[in-house]
Amino acid sequence: MDKTLKLRAGLLSCLLLLVLVGIWQAATQVTASGGGEALDPEYAMLMGLSAESERSSGFPTPGEFASSALGHLASPFYDNGPNDKGIGIQLAHSLWRVAAGFLLAMAVAIPLGFVIGMSPLLYQTLNPFIQVLKPISPLAWMPIALYTIKDSTISAIFVIFICSIWPMLVNTAFGVAGVRKDWLDVARTLEVNPLRKAFRVILPAAAPTIITGMRISMGIAWLVIVAAEMLVGGTGIGYFVWNEWNNLSLNNVIFAVLMIGLIGMLLDLMFAQLQRKVTYVE
Repeated sequence: MDKTLKLRAGLLSCLLLLVLVGIWQAATQVTASGGGEALDPEYAMLMGLSAESERSSGFPTPGEFASSALGHLASPFYDNGPNDKGIGIQLAHSLWRVAAGFLLAMAVAIPLGFVIGMSPLLYQTLNPFIQVLKPISPLAWMPIALYTIKDSTISAIFVIFICSIWPMLVNTAFGVAGVRKDWLDVARTLEVNPLRKAFRVILPAAAPTIITGMRISMGIAWLVIVAAEMLVGGTGIGYFVWNEWNNLSLNNVIFAVLMIGLIGMLLDLMFAQLQRKVTYVE
């Protein structure tokens, strides 16, 4: 039954995709066949066109998009200078920044969350600070980071760090605080030392909640890096989107948006698999 449901869902997803592509094709065909007005002479000169050229919507058809996407995928790692790098290089820069900021957040949030979850006093002490800092938009930290750090790459990593730390910290503290009391009582009865209790009792019990926090943090980090790279420039998928928009290349912008979505889905699936492995059934 489960396999049948997955098959039906997959078929419906493919059908929905075909419908959306059909709507896209119809909309771009209507725009293209509807005629257009002549370009302004000054604009035509700026764009290297003739004044008799017709103005078009500029939105690509599915065929044009597919041709452009195949071109990017055929050579994803070319490097022709600062403003002309392959999509593979741009994604690698973004993933590196996300990984660096995310790992730093893990190194701080998980140990601190353990301590907070095991100490009600410390939880009540730090909770006001967490509640004030957690809602702040990560991009609001970017001007402060650029001013103090004076390095765009490290500033982007700091922004990923500051947006990733809160879901992991809160979920770790919640998971540790929610460990069943009878399990802790058994560990106390057996005179298990605190370090062994943390790794053999508390961590396995809190692991599903901790992974959930990591999964949320990774989703937020991948969202934020795109906007951060638009601000700092240089390299990365966010800069690629902004640069191609400035070049009026909607084909490349749409392709980059699709790649952002696919990479985000793969990252989420990775944490979903990890969460499934550590989830236990009582």
